[in-house]
Amino acid sequence: MSNFLARSGPLLRRFALALALCAFLAPAGAHDMPGRDVASVRQWALAHSPELAAAGLDAEAAQARVLPAGALPDPMVAITLRGIDPAAPWHGAGRETGNLLQLRQTVPLWGKRELARDVARDEATAAGADRDSRARQLLAQIESTYARFWETGQALVVIDRRVRLLDQVEEIAGVRYALGMVPQQDAIRAQVVRTGLLGERLERDAMHREAAAMLNGLLGRPADAPLAEPAAAPLLPIAHPTLAAARAALSSVSAPELAARESMASAAARSAELQRRARRPDITVGVGAMQRGGGVESLELMLEMQVPLQRRALHEREREADLRAEAARLRVGATQRDLDSRLAGAFARWTGARERRRLAETTLQVQSDANFKAALASYQAGEVDFATVLDALDAWQGAELTRLAAQRDELTAAADVRAVEGAAP
Repeated sequence: MSNFLARSGPLLRRFALALALCAFLAPAGAHDMPGRDVASVRQWALAHSPELAAAGLDAEAAQARVLPAGALPDPMVAITLRGIDPAAPWHGAGRETGNLLQLRQTVPLWGKRELARDVARDEATAAGADRDSRARQLLAQIESTYARFWETGQALVVIDRRVRLLDQVEEIAGVRYALGMVPQQDAIRAQVVRTGLLGERLERDAMHREAAAMLNGLLGRPADAPLAEPAAAPLLPIAHPTLAAARAALSSVSAPELAARESMASAAARSAELQRRARRPDITVGVGAMQRGGGVESLELMLEMQVPLQRRALHEREREADLRAEAARLRVGATQRDLDSRLAGAFARWTGARERRRLAETTLQVQSDANFKAALASYQAGEVDFATVLDALDAWQGAELTRLAAQRDELTAAADVRAVEGAAP
């Protein structure tokens, strides 16, 4: 035996090393799989969502436009070859008449460069706020879908528990039938109800798989990618306990959607001012050198100015810029009203669902559970018929599913509240 162990030592060590490696890798994959809680799906979306990645790239692209917006235009270089013989254009050009070299630079005046840079900076700020707004909207959808994923999974647990209770009831009915205390119909009816429950479970399982596919889609994963089972009921706390407090805190700081609108309004106002300054002409300065033979014969200086003679076109462009600025200002007010409306509606749904959930937990569930236990005890004592037991079992399941539906509605409404009031992405 010792000889065998000695000969097998290297093989056993390699086998043990392979097992250790598998044990090291497997938990990491399970731990990284989203679905265990709300934080896991949020972190996955922030790290892997292609939509958020695209919004981030758009924001970076907008930021990259700030510096070029206020830069000077590229200079122009001109070379004029004089005295070209049409009969032999490749001979003797400029030997006697000379070549003219020119360098020209257009210089925007009247603060146009600073205004253009400010416009680009406001647009970059709006792009960054839009990215944050998209992140909040996506996370709200993910949280709502995760609440549905959790609720459909818990509904399966409730149905499975009811199937087990029905099996117990069927067993009791079979014993009482064997003793001649109840008709055979009781046992048969229990089997019929059990078959119906299995059909309902198939429907709930399809809803659960559909919620998982939707959640994977929002996370940027394949629809059939595995998800970790929720470890507990999800928690989605909101920042303000009352609608009045949430309304008072609503501002461009807490609402990136409003911040994006305000930045675009600022950019539009600056663009209108930039267009009005187009009435004041820019200048172009230049230097030139006349080259003749092997040296420079003379130098020249240039000053050009664009004359804004197309007054009607200029006026219409100013009118367009002013109208765009006014439209941007109106959108700020519309966004404020929309956010307030969404916040009030989400708070109303959240409050109503919370009260329904509390009622189901403190009253309906307790009553239905006591009713079922009493009905089952009375049936065993021969005081009630089998239909009473089945009705009590239906009421028990209905109370459990009602609580789950109310808790799901509370969570989805809380996700909408968080998207408006500013749960940090």
